[in-house]
Amino acid sequence: MDQLPFPAAGDILTPAPRYGELQEREPVARVRTATGGLAWLVTRHADVTALLGDDRLGRSHPDPARAATVSGSVLLGGPVGDHDTERDRHRQMRQLLGPAFSARRMNALRPRIGQLVERLLDELPSPPTDWHRAFSVPLPVMAICELLGIPYEDHPRFRGWAGDLTSLTDATRAAAARTELIAYVRSLLPAKRDSPGEGMVSDLVERGLADDAIAQMAAMLLFAGHETTVVRLDLGLLLLLANRDQLDALRLDATLVQGAVEEILRLSSSTTTGGLPRYARTDLVVRDVPIAAGDAIVLAAHAANRDRRVFDDPDFFDLTRPAKPHLSFGHGAHYCIGAALARVELQEAFGRIAARLPGLRLAIPRSELRVHVDRLTGGLAGLPVTW
Repeated sequence: MDQLPFPAAGDILTPAPRYGELQEREPVARVRTATGGLAWLVTRHADVTALLGDDRLGRSHPDPARAATVSGSVLLGGPVGDHDTERDRHRQMRQLLGPAFSARRMNALRPRIGQLVERLLDELPSPPTDWHRAFSVPLPVMAICELLGIPYEDHPRFRGWAGDLTSLTDATRAAAARTELIAYVRSLLPAKRDSPGEGMVSDLVERGLADDAIAQMAAMLLFAGHETTVVRLDLGLLLLLANRDQLDALRLDATLVQGAVEEILRLSSSTTTGGLPRYARTDLVVRDVPIAAGDAIVLAAHAANRDRRVFDDPDFFDLTRPAKPHLSFGHGAHYCIGAALARVELQEAFGRIAARLPGLRLAIPRSELRVHVDRLTGGLAGLPVTW
């Protein structure tokens, strides 16, 4: 029986071959997780799409102590939430936060995000430099701080907590980081209550929500609102540098940036654990495979994004690819609430990078880049570039 995560291909831009093999031969496969539990791994686009939108699956479990775990992550390693109230609580949260992350509101932020991109490009250290530290980290941190109304000068503290929170190997450290991040946001609330300002935290305070609820929601938004975008900025640049013809095409035609970002999202959807964990709320059948209530299911969106049944020549990076529904932001009721913000950040970043830095290239061989295999979000430890 296969065990997750599968052996890497030896190149950060290439997924483990075993996902593609199972996608063809056994699209619903019994596997062992990284922590030794049993789960069903689903790899085809149609199946992952259907299951992401299927309310017979959830993040909770009726008996959490007996549930299979997928990884050592305190965020996505096992069941989360109360089995009886999960759906209602999720619906309430979406209704509360959805308007703040609407595509209209995110597009209203576009000029400001463009200014932040220009500022970071103006302030780049002399080459060679670590693009990860100089650009990929500060841009999404600045954006989420402005959206939430969080002081940017505090970013070294919550960046440290964010890194600890993604740990797959130290649950104690990750749990402590979550507690400290929530406590940090809670410490901001008295001032927000006395002098409401711009930002989502002030909006939540004005709605009269309890401090604990605001702190937990805002802390997770602060974390999720920048951590994955950092990874996409790094890997997106790496994809463009590895496909110089596509980068040159983007430089000559700025209208290609939307296609570039969708390809970056599709091909940079990587995993260190195997995929998104879900639990069956009832008995069901997926592609003639019976799955029992309570079974763990791992949805391999990164594999689904390279399904040849949906994407022609799926491993090819093509800015002009006809629009197809990749699953990097999920699907259905759990579609990522921050998708519009991430798209605006990536579009503003890569459109300007292509125009302003025509000589941008890696400063070391790609094989020497170090990957965070011990973090939930994966990503690069650094990205040395020159121009």
